[in-house]
Amino acid sequence: MLSAVELFLALQMGVTLGVVIVLALAAGLLIPFLLKEIRRGKVQLGPRTPVGAGDNHPGKRGDPAPGQPDAQADPYDTIASR
Repeated sequence: MLSAVELFLALQMGVTLGVVIVLALAAGLLIPFLLKEIRRGKVQLGPRTPVGAGDNHPGKRGDPAPGQPDAQADPYDTIASR
């Protein structure tokens, strides 16, 4: 028969081997997927806002959004306050 120490070591080695196998399988699945996604970069699906931060026409204080008819003036501007 196995003593308690030998049984504990056998179980610990089995669990360790199981953890190593699970980590190897997870890495084998995730690494190719992540590499593919990183290579693709940002993808723009359809004619929406430009990819990246900000806007093409940021405007300025007196003209808040040139070329965009739905833009509104700054509500906290001194002219807009009543």
